[in-house]
Amino acid sequence: MAERTPLLPLLRTYVERDSTVAAQVLEAMSVPDAQEVMNLMPPSVAAKIVPHLQVSFAAALLQTATPELIKAVLKKLDAKRVVSLLAQLNVEDRERIVPHLTDQLRFELKEQLEYPEDSIGRIMTRQFLSFHQDTKVQDVTRKLRLLAKKQPPASYVYVVGEADRLVGVLNMYGLLLASPEQPIHDLMRSEIFALDGFTSQEEAAAELARRKYFAVPVVDGQGHILGIVRGQDLMQELQQDVSEDLLRMVGVDTDERPFSPISFSLRKRLPWLHVNLVTAFMAAAVIAMFEGLIAKITVLAVFLPVVAGQGGNAGAQSLAIVMRGLVMREIPSHRRKQLVLKETVLGATNGAVTGLVTGILAWLLYGNPTLGLVVGLGMLVNLLFAGMAGASIPLIMKSLRLDPAQCASIILTTVTDVIGFLAFLGFALLFRNQLM
Repeated sequence: MAERTPLLPLLRTYVERDSTVAAQVLEAMSVPDAQEVMNLMPPSVAAKIVPHLQVSFAAALLQTATPELIKAVLKKLDAKRVVSLLAQLNVEDRERIVPHLTDQLRFELKEQLEYPEDSIGRIMTRQFLSFHQDTKVQDVTRKLRLLAKKQPPASYVYVVGEADRLVGVLNMYGLLLASPEQPIHDLMRSEIFALDGFTSQEEAAAELARRKYFAVPVVDGQGHILGIVRGQDLMQELQQDVSEDLLRMVGVDTDERPFSPISFSLRKRLPWLHVNLVTAFMAAAVIAMFEGLIAKITVLAVFLPVVAGQGGNAGAQSLAIVMRGLVMREIPSHRRKQLVLKETVLGATNGAVTGLVTGILAWLLYGNPTLGLVVGLGMLVNLLFAGMAGASIPLIMKSLRLDPAQCASIILTTVTDVIGFLAFLGFALLFRNQLM
């Protein structure tokens, strides 16, 4: 504890100048060290850091937080952030935090938890500006000036009519040019783009990007405005999802940090390494089938990693394109077969070109044209199947309601290794007399 005490004044300076930098310093520590530092700091100071931390890391810090720190933190967070934090905690830790929630926060939490986890209802904020359509411009601008001293300026002002139903939207530019006595219903744009709270975050992000909007109102079935979803919040959620997918693709837990304890990292990574070990033995079993052939024609062993490696690279390219398309909702259901066919043809074309180059090099290096033919044909077949597998595996998993990021890369590696070895050594067996 004594060693970390000098960090406290430094962190406090960071918090006063930029809480984001303080959060980065804290995230560079291991979880136990960060927990100790947070509990040593005054709750009012430590609470300013939490909104800038990754959700999983913030949840880990709250597991050992004092009641005073929990109260201070909850004052700094809105409902959507609290929902994300609670989702990361076990039942025991949730029970420690829930009693400190305010009545207003409890109400907002109850409403947001009614929406699916990947919907915009989970991340919408109720911090928005709305005025009745008969309000005059001067009254709106007066209110905006008062609010500007307490919070960042809003991008849009929403207009409500009878029974508080959303009827229009204003932008700041229009307000600046309007007459002070003019009612805002004369300025508003009545063609409203709004979304239901059950809309998926991916779909909402695609719509905002296409329309180039900063935010979108969330309404219920009767047209009442419930909140807004900011484009920035949507992008952060999707970026976190993508980063978690990338980690899962290589068997790394999403809660692991750069300085997580070795025991924690080992416990999370080792099971995936065992799965990879099983698939590696599957590829080794294919090689074992041709053990006698390789013993007689040892040069085949030189090109085994070349054929398998190129297949893995080609498959990874197809997998990355399809995974990105799924995340960005760029792949409609009726065009999935077309996409698989396109990636298969592309894989075959790449295989033909790469196989030709590799075959010529093998011929020149070893003076045997048949060896070049075998290498080229093996490369062609492997890259063809790599393109097909890279495109079809995530699509099949998606249709089965499985997470493609969870094990798509492991399945792909197995396919490219097994097909690559089988094709290359199979052609070698076919032309063994010429090779010998």
